[in-house]
Amino acid sequence: MKKNIAVIGCGYWGKNLVRNFSELGALKYVCDQDKDLVSKMAFSFGVESKDYQDILEDKDIDGVVIASPAYLHADLAIKALEMKKNVFVEKPLSLNEEEATRMISSAKKNDMNLMVGHLLQYHPIFKKIREIVELGELGKLMHVSSSRKSMGKIRSEENVIWSFAPHDISMILSLTPQKIKNIHSDKATLLQEGIADIARVGIEFDQGLKADINISWISPFKEQKLVVTCEKAILVFDDTLEWKKKLMVVKYHYENLQNQLSISKDEPSFIEVPMSEPLRNECEHFIETIKNKNKPITDGEEGLEVLKILSAC
Repeated sequence: MKKNIAVIGCGYWGKNLVRNFSELGALKYVCDQDKDLVSKMAFSFGVESKDYQDILEDKDIDGVVIASPAYLHADLAIKALEMKKNVFVEKPLSLNEEEATRMISSAKKNDMNLMVGHLLQYHPIFKKIREIVELGELGKLMHVSSSRKSMGKIRSEENVIWSFAPHDISMILSLTPQKIKNIHSDKATLLQEGIADIARVGIEFDQGLKADINISWISPFKEQKLVVTCEKAILVFDDTLEWKKKLMVVKYHYENLQNQLSISKDEPSFIEVPMSEPLRNECEHFIETIKNKNKPITDGEEGLEVLKILSAC
C-alpha cells in the first residue's frame, strides 16, 4: 500500500491511529510537539518524524490525520486542506460552529475530503443495528438511550459532554431522518470549577422520537451501552461484553385487555456479527475515501450536526 498518511499527535489516542495506519502500510510520517515522544513513535514504527509544515509541503502525502487537542483542530485542518491534503480529524470536529463551517468550506473549495472520527459509526455491531432499524425488521423506532461512563481521564480543556457524548450523538442521528425539535441537558460539576463531570442530554425529534444520553467520567462502573427500542423488540449494544454477547435482542409483546395494559418478553437472544476492530475499519475507510474520492460516512457536515447539539448543551 502507498505510504501517503501522516498522523499529527501521538499521545493518548493518536498512538492508536499511528499503530493502525502503520499496520495498514500507509503511514509515512508522525508529528508531535513533544519531541521525545515523537522520536520514540517514529523509531517504534519505522517512519520519520517531521514538522507539520514540512509534511504539508510533501507532495506524496495525500492524507493528514489530526489527533491534537480540539482547540487546534480547525487551524491544522484548514492549513492541510489548503495544501490539497485530505483530512481526518478526531472528534469533536472543532470547538464551535463557526470553525467547523470554515473547515467544511475549505474542504469543498479545495475538493478534498474532511472526515471526523466518530468511531462507533464504524463498529460492526452498530452498523448491524442501523441496518436492522433501516429495514424496519422490528417495527417503528420509538426510543434510543445511551450511557457512557467510566473512572476515566479527566480533561481540563473540555467537559464530559464534549469528551464523551459525540459518539452517542453521532449514532443517534444516524438512526433517524427526523429533525431535532428540542435539546436539553443537566450537568453536575464535582472536580473542577466550570467543567461538568456528569451529565444527561435529552433530544426530542419532530415526529415523536426521543433519545437520552447519560455520561460520566467519575463513575466506579464502566458502561458503554446503547439501547434501541422499536415496536417489536429492544436492541442492546453493550460494548463492555465479549464479542458474541455485544448485541442482544429482547422481543416483547403488549396488549390492552379491559383497559389494563400488560407486557411480556421473550428470552433474550444474541445476534451474530462478524468481528473486526472499529478503529481499523475507520482508518481503512479514510484510505478508501482518498483512493476513490468517496464521501466519508462521517464527513464534515455530519460532524457539524453533532457539534450543533454539543453547543446547544
